[in-house]
Amino acid sequence: MAELKRVLGFGTILSLAIASIMGTGMFFGAAIGSSYSGNASILSWIIISLVAIYISTFFGELVALFPKAGGIYEFSKHAYGRFMSFVMGWLAWLVGNLTTALLIVAAIDYLIPDQSKVFLKIGIAILLIILLNTVVFFGIEGSSYVVVILSILSIGIILSVIFPGIFVMDLNNLTPFFALGILPVFLTIFFIAEAFFGWESVTYLAEETKNPERVIPKALVYGTIIVGVIATLISLVSLGIIPWRILSNTSAPLSLVFESIYGSLGSMLNFGVFIALIGSAAGGMVTMPRLILALARDKLFIAQLADIHPRFKTPYKAIIFQTVISFAVFGMAFGKYITLLTLLLPLGLIMYILTVLTVPILRYKHPEAIRSFRVPFAKIGSFLLILFMASLIALWIMQEPNAPQILGLSLSFIAIGIPIYLLLEVYYDPDAIVKVNDALAYFTLFTERFILPKNIRKEILTLMGDIKNKSILEFGCSVGTLTVHLAEKVRPAGKVYATDLSKKDLIITRNRMKKRGHEHVIIIHDEHQINRVHPDVPYVDAIVSIGMMGYLQDVKKVLGEMRELLPYGGKIVFVDYADFFKVIPNVAWLSKDSTIEKIFREAGFSVFVSRKKGMFWNYVFVYGIKFHQDIPYV
Repeated sequence: MAELKRVLGFGTILSLAIASIMGTGMFFGAAIGSSYSGNASILSWIIISLVAIYISTFFGELVALFPKAGGIYEFSKHAYGRFMSFVMGWLAWLVGNLTTALLIVAAIDYLIPDQSKVFLKIGIAILLIILLNTVVFFGIEGSSYVVVILSILSIGIILSVIFPGIFVMDLNNLTPFFALGILPVFLTIFFIAEAFFGWESVTYLAEETKNPERVIPKALVYGTIIVGVIATLISLVSLGIIPWRILSNTSAPLSLVFESIYGSLGSMLNFGVFIALIGSAAGGMVTMPRLILALARDKLFIAQLADIHPRFKTPYKAIIFQTVISFAVFGMAFGKYITLLTLLLPLGLIMYILTVLTVPILRYKHPEAIRSFRVPFAKIGSFLLILFMASLIALWIMQEPNAPQILGLSLSFIAIGIPIYLLLEVYYDPDAIVKVNDALAYFTLFTERFILPKNIRKEILTLMGDIKNKSILEFGCSVGTLTVHLAEKVRPAGKVYATDLSKKDLIITRNRMKKRGHEHVIIIHDEHQINRVHPDVPYVDAIVSIGMMGYLQDVKKVLGEMRELLPYGGKIVFVDYADFFKVIPNVAWLSKDSTIEKIFREAGFSVFVSRKKGMFWNYVFVYGIKFHQDIPYV
């Protein structure tokens, strides 16, 4: 199996860190900050920069402890367990998508301020998303090289404001400093915090970094220091050149600053801001598929997305999937910078609160683990950071009239992940399969005509042919929907061996058989059915199975055991549900007919595969016979 390629060094990771951390607040923050606290917003930048540097050390310790592609998800898996790690992975994915959309929206607005040119903006955005993801698809070296170049250009653009700007500042513009009071300074911190969101993106590249335990923590801290210094200086210069009352009313603050420094040539530098914002967006596009890869590996996302390209060594399916999602998110977010920002901020702060908390938890759970990088004063520091970030959210809720509604909407995005998690668990996790089947046993009974319609049952029985007086194994009988028909068909001298992993399903099946006088149906409970055929099942003439193929953990083993129970020419009819609810595709081996045929043939069965469409899922039919090696494939 192909693996990710470990090629990234400190310089590349540092550039990626700067690109990922440097958000839109770097370019819009001076205006947003001054609108809340005037000149005192400079103090907000100093405070958030110091806090951000300390937060970066928490990510440094975590990635040194678990240098895996999952980043936040990986840390949470060890600290909180499976469900909370999924929530954290889902939350990080939401934050990443909103951040990328925010950067693209901001970049295009800077490049083309005219709001009437909608189609031109959309066209540029689509082209950028395709171009950047194409580079990402073809290898980490090329994509990281692009991000490095864009990061250098970004810093160059910012320095072109800071250094000449220092000499044209009017210090009188900075007075009075606390014109709007002290409390707005902390509300400002909430709104400019996005300028530092992105530490998690760098951690997703751990499996492609040389010596990640040492390189990534150092790059995170240095990168945050660089972003903090230049963000504070650009705010200082902007407010020193443009009075805060004017600056707070502009949608493109750096444009005014450029014009003040460079005159008519300043408008040309807007293209530089566009490049800088696209560089930050590119950082997210490089890293986000790695998070999807980690979730897919643990079957907490679509399992097929864990595939690595054999030639390019990239998670190519995750990249394609992320590209499609990027189009969708951008389409919903187009032209809504402030709305996006206010949705993103509480989600990001919640994510960072939970991440910071993992450090003391993991120190308690794994005190013996080697940590090549350690957070200073982690216990008291984590408490103070969590209190600080929670206070920012609370202050925002108290000061902004629409904050509770926005927070509710943000939390609803997190809540959407919960049913997705449950569907994935039902689909992939053996323990969850048994629990859910038990819990839904009577619901399955009441909805059996919908779950296994009459036309599907009729086709199964037709494919089985004449089973009169024969012995049949029904592998996964559920609540006896098909068992009732099999019991009638095998009379008078035949038998049906009905096995299932759910005790409650079998209680229902047993009662149905008893009610109809079907004493020739032998009910067998097998909690290990996903890995075997129960040893009490004797030789049989045919095997039928509904909805079990997707649950099998060792397909070849189970098929091998089934083959031993059948005579040559013995029939098999398997039916499974594919593309569940048209959202979650089936397990990887059921995705292609050729793969199914190959697996069954290697197990000694000659089969034909067909598919039928259903309302909420599709049906996969696999039917054929046990064949001898000397008999050609039918």
